[in-house]
Amino acid sequence: MMLKKNIAIFASGSGSNAEAIMSYFQKHPAIHVALILTNNPKAFVLKRAKKFQISTKVFQKEEFYNSIHIPEMLNSLPIDLIVLAGFMWLVPKKFIEIFKGKIMNIHPALACHASRLTPHA
Repeated sequence: MMLKKNIAIFASGSGSNAEAIMSYFQKHPAIHVALILTNNPKAFVLKRAKKFQISTKVFQKEEFYNSIHIPEMLNSLPIDLIVLAGFMWLVPKKFIEIFKGKIMNIHPALACHASRLTPHA
């Protein structure tokens, strides 16, 4: 029996791209959207996830930037791919290192750690 590959989607707002992903993989035999994560408790993506019966996690800035709770949770599922679909926070360098090669950004929001940005003079 082949195990399904699990996707986690990070989104901060409406979640239209997240919904397209959820819809596409809804009945896929090998791929499953396992979790929607958001930093915004009022994000419409939460309602979209409920429609597809996908688990959600709302988290605070402290939890994302200063703890290992989110990476531990993702590893416990386990998650094979993380999709940033309109996620509006910078992703911490440590998070990128933990999930190297497993993160895909499909939205033009900045997705790198702030220390990698070059300030303008």
